Parts: sequence; structure tokens; C-alpha cells
Amino acid sequence: MMRPFGLRSILARAASLASHPPQRWCWCLIPWMAAASAVAATKADPLAECNVLWSTPSSNTWGSMPLGNGDVAANAWVEPAGDLVLLLSKADAWDAHGRLVKWGRIRLNLEPNPFLDGQPFAQELRLRQGEMAVTAGAGERQVTLRVWVDAHHPAIRVDVEGRQPIQARARLDLWRIREQVLEPEEATGSESFGATEPVISYPDQVLATTPNALVWYHRNTRSVWTSTLRHQGMETWIAQGKDPLLFRTFGGWMGGEGWVRQGPDTLMRDQPSRRFSLDVVGLTSQTATESAWVAQLLDVVGKATEGIRRSRLQAAHQRWWMEFWGRSWIWITTSKPLDGEAEAVRRLNQGYVLQRYLNACAGRGAMPIKFNGSLFTVPMPDKFDPDYRRWGGCYWFQNTRLIYWPMLASGDLDLMEPLFRMYREALPLALARTQSHFDHAGAYFPETMHFWGSWHNGEYGWGWVRTNEPPNRALNQYIRFHWSGGLELLAMMLARHAQSPDPAWLRETLLPHADAVLAFYAKHYPRQPDGKILFVPSQALETWWETENPTPEVAGLHTVLDELLRWPPTILGQERIDPWRQLRAMLPPVPRRTAAGQTYILPAEAFRTQQNMENAELYAVFPFRVFGVGRPELEVGVETFRRRQFKGNVGWQQDDTQAALIGLTDDARRMLLDRASRKHPESRFPAFWGPNFDWIPDQDHGGNLMMALQSMLLQPVAERVLLFPSWPTHWNVAFRLHAPAATVVEGDLQDGVLKRLEITPRSRRPAVDVLR
Repeated sequence: MMRPFGLRSILARAASLASHPPQRWCWCLIPWMAAASAVAATKADPLAECNVLWSTPSSNTWGSMPLGNGDVAANAWVEPAGDLVLLLSKADAWDAHGRLVKWGRIRLNLEPNPFLDGQPFAQELRLRQGEMAVTAGAGERQVTLRVWVDAHHPAIRVDVEGRQPIQARARLDLWRIREQVLEPEEATGSESFGATEPVISYPDQVLATTPNALVWYHRNTRSVWTSTLRHQGMETWIAQGKDPLLFRTFGGWMGGEGWVRQGPDTLMRDQPSRRFSLDVVGLTSQTATESAWVAQLLDVVGKATEGIRRSRLQAAHQRWWMEFWGRSWIWITTSKPLDGEAEAVRRLNQGYVLQRYLNACAGRGAMPIKFNGSLFTVPMPDKFDPDYRRWGGCYWFQNTRLIYWPMLASGDLDLMEPLFRMYREALPLALARTQSHFDHAGAYFPETMHFWGSWHNGEYGWGWVRTNEPPNRALNQYIRFHWSGGLELLAMMLARHAQSPDPAWLRETLLPHADAVLAFYAKHYPRQPDGKILFVPSQALETWWETENPTPEVAGLHTVLDELLRWPPTILGQERIDPWRQLRAMLPPVPRRTAAGQTYILPAEAFRTQQNMENAELYAVFPFRVFGVGRPELEVGVETFRRRQFKGNVGWQQDDTQAALIGLTDDARRMLLDRASRKHPESRFPAFWGPNFDWIPDQDHGGNLMMALQSMLLQPVAERVLLFPSWPTHWNVAFRLHAPAATVVEGDLQDGVLKRLEITPRSRRPAVDVLR
């Protein structure tokens, strides 16, 4: 849909940006950059060995490569017909129904076509440089493209160089061109405005009057925010909060030097050129008017394109990626590989690196990474449009957490902040909901939650099925009392603070969350005759309903309270210490049973109805580290693992991580190598896992892969660090990982001998135990 804007100042600004962008290539630097890249790509660079290389174009969207700067991202692929295709994503592109959708698709067509069948073709994801490079065609028709998402600007950059002049067209290829009611299967997991109302995809808008550039956007003129709050008995919050969806506008600008507009959706080079560039700049903002959003966009475009040489932009971008890869690494080789293990280890090395790369591509935006596809979902061929993702737009904590735990050891604490920020901003609503629904202090968070903190109405239950149900009772029994996520998030916050103490973050994020969650558990449950808390009504994850004293809650409370109460009164204050000590004294023990002389953990003290396939008892191994290597009663954790009812190591199943944490080296190695082999068969990219239980790429699967490998190599126990707690004797490894008290552990193990060990700071060396 075309929409004119009669805003002279905005159009003048757009014309200036399109016609006179000063972001010129310094082509004299290109040979130097190529030489440096060639050095980095030698066999001496293990990261280069994890680059992804393809020798043919891709036939459809399953053949895309992921690119991103943590906020703006693209699935990029090359089609034989002559198009470079970019499917655009952004971490905060939420539509009126709370769906995280795409913000466009770009097709760059080159003439003469260098991608014809039979012509030389090489496409490479170059990890150290954070770019995709394509070289295609022979002789005078050879063309090189570099595509990168600027690490410091919300801009996707495309640079083209040919041996002869090239003509090019850049077309905006939108699919949301009219209002469309989604089919029930396509709308699964999406929020609607009412029990009987459909989920609707609304059209994008394209400005008709921007010369020599394209500007387009999607603007929410409706919002499900009010309907979720009103339906869940939180009408009073509507006046106190701000609707995060209404008038949210997201879209982009496409242009560059030498491009002219040709029709409603296409740019064309003003003349064939041997070298040229194209920029696509994105913005999400809530503005009172559309014109205000356009003005903001053009300011962002100016900052992303004006006054900076192209070579400097790229150098700054590459410095960010160099610093990122320098934070941590794990490189494995095998001295005496078992049958077929050498190739499996190669896949594991690459899988670990590529999952961390995906985290960096999607983890620095306004919102956390989505477990069900991150920013890299693609349309199902011949079925749904590019906005589809199974399970919809809500955050499911039991899934989301698995992306974030391994960021501790990899040193990527900056990527964790969007998760903590989302729950920090959702805390006021959670506090108000608890007071309104239960008439006591504290806060809990639904297991499946919109980013602003409310239940999904479908999980909460629509009115026509809520006969005589009180407002505090969700109808979905899989998650009705599944509230342990608040405790696990607190445990994650404690681990993050232990690794990098920050007084401001402690004051503004960790302690308010601890206050609210612990107050909820202190106030919510009845007491037994001996004064201990009786956790009823309750459930153990999604699997066991109608429980008493479920292990995730009991182990979680023991873990976080033990850690918090180690802190001095100068940090906590006596007003916290006294009630937290009282709460700890009222906790029942972690449920366990002894049979034939063997003691093992139970999913709950009493459990009756099984509905899913999670091992709730092993939450006392991970995420709540009650039993494990270097901890009391390791044999209880081992016996519990041996007796687990549900076995698996795909998707969110975490057997390989838990095996590593209790020292079962062979089990962890076998399951981890198997996990690394389980990519989505139709996807070309090696780390597009899934769909497993969720969607493609399955971020739970990759997160568990990272965490299991890290746990085999290094495990924090309080402020101590255990090195090689579950490491195969025939695996060599060079590594650099992070641990509590700002500790960095770097070493090189070869043929069972620790050739090098460097601990930073040196004062932490006595805290590192080498288990060899």
C-alpha cells in the first residue's frame, strides 16, 4: 500500500541522504583488508575452520545464512536467477497481536547475472569479520559481494565489486500487502483481541514521495495489551502502565549513493558501476504520528551513513567481532579418536562456535532472544509467510533460560542484559497482579509470558471457558502453578553478579527481583504442624500435577537463600536478612527416597498426575546446584540421573549438561556429540537446529550444546573453579572461559598433560582445582 507524505522537511532530508551520502569506500584499503582477511583464514586460525562455505547458490529460504548485530538481523541467501535476498528481522518488531514479525525482504538483482548454473561460485560466512562474502562468475563477469550488519548501527550493508560495470536493482519485496486473517494453525500461540476474534496480519505502508530511496513501515493502530490486562482482572493497571504495542512502528530506509527510485518498490543504479554499496537501515519506535517516526528514521539514517568513510565503518565493525571472539573459546582435537569421532568433534567445535555467533547476532537488542527461532525464522516453503513461528510470540522461561546460562562461562554478560531488563520492567505488573489476585505481597511470573509481563490469554483461559474460575487461576494446567522460573532467574542473576559484581546492577535489578520473588514464597503457602512450608497447590514443572513440595521450588529456594545469606549485612541490610533466615528455616528438605541402600531425589514429596516428560528431580542438579561434582552427596545426584524416567538430549532436554555436572564423562561425551549432529535436515546452515519440540533454529538445542561442553571443562562451585571435572582423557583442548570473582581461566591440554594454565587475576590461582 502506497501512502504519500506532504512533509517538505522530511522529504528534503530523504533526498539529501539518498543523493549525497558521504559514506564512500576508500578502495585503496581493500587490498590491505583482503590480505589481513587471508591471514586470518589460514589453518593457524581455528575460528576460520568453523567458517561456513558453500559452493552453489541456494534454491529457497532453507538455504539462508544468518547475519546480525544483536538487534538488526537478516537471513541472507543467493538465488541462481541473479538475486541476493535479505529477509529482515529486528528484536523489537512486535505487531498488534504481540507477534515478533519481520520488517521486510530485499532482493538485489545484478546484471549480468554472475550466479548462473555452471559458473564458479563461493559463499562464505566469515566469523572473525562478521560478514558473508560471495564471489561468483568467471573472467570479466566475476563479482564479489560483502554483506554485513553493522555492529554499531542498525544498518545492513551490502558492498559490490566487479571486474566490469554492473547494473543493479534493489526491490522491496513485501508480503503484508493487505489485511489478512491468519489460519488457526498459522496463528497458533498468537494473542487475539477476544475469545472468538481472529488473528489478523495488517498491511505495511510504503512512502510514495521519497526520492532516490525507499521508506516503508508497519504501524500498530490496535493492541492486545489492554485486552490481556482487562481479561486477567488487571483493569487498574491499564491507567498506570503504558501500552507497549499501540503505535509501535517499525520499518526501514533503503538507499545509497548512485541509486534512483524506479517505481513504487524498486531502486536502480543511475548507471552501471564496478563498485557500489547499498544500505538498509531499520528503526522501531513508538511515536504519536507516522511522520514523527519517519523523522526519527531519517535521523538514524543520517547517523548511520553521514560523515564516515565506508572503510572506517567496516573496520569498527570488525573490531567488535574481534573483541567478541577474543572473550572466550573452546577448541577440541582428539589424540586417539574413537570410531568416527574425529568428524563428530569437528561438528561439535563448529556447532559451539556457530551457536555463540547466533547469540551475538540476536542478543543485544531491546528484547531477549526468542527460543523458537531467534531472529532467523524463515517461511515454510509453500505454506506460511515469513512471520510464522511455532508457539508464537510469548517468552517461555523454561526454554528461554537455556540460551542464557552458557553466556556466563563464555563471558558474554552484555548479551544477558536484555533478559534481565525484560523481567525488571515486568516486575511492577507482577507485584500488582499478586496483590490483586492473592491479596499478599511478592511477585510471580507466568511460565509463558508476554514481554510486558501478562499471561497469554489463551493460556490464562478465555471467558467462555472460565466458568466460576477466580481471576488468580489460569486454566492451562500445564503451567497453572509453574512459577519456579522466578527462582531460576534469581539464581542466574546471582551467578552473573558473582562473576562481575556491579553495585548499581545489584541495587536496581537483582535485589528488587529477590525481594519480590522471595516475599511471594514466604506469603503464599500454608504451614505444616512443624512450621515448615507446605507447597500446595503446586506442580513440578509441566510434568507432575497435584504435587506437594515439588523439587524445583524446594531446591531453588535452598539454593538462592543459601547464596544470599552468605552476603554481609552491609549489602543486604538486616531488614532482608531476618525474614530470609526465617524463610530458609521454614523450608522442607529436598524430597528424596532410599531403596535397596540407594538414595535418590524425587520430583516432589508427593506427585500424582504425569502429563509431560521432564525430570523435575534433576533440577536439584541443574539449574539448582544442590548435588554435583565438588558438592556433598554426589552419589545421590548420580543415582537420581541413573533412575531418571525420561531420557533425551535434544531441544530443551538437558541430560548431557546434567551428566557433565555429576561427573559422568562418557555419558556427557556421547550425548553431546549426538546433539551436535542434529541440525534441521532441510536447512543448509549447520547450526539451524530443530525443530525438535519448538521451531527452527531451536535455540534450546544450541544453548544446551554450549552449556554441556562448558560444564565438562569447567564448573564453578561457590567461588572455587573445578577444571576438567568431566573431560574425556583422549580429548585435547585449548580454552579460555570465565568464572566467579571476575576470573578468567585459559589453558592448553595436550595428550593428558596441561601444557599451559593462565589464571587472571593471578590471586585467583589457589581457587582453581585441576582435576586430572
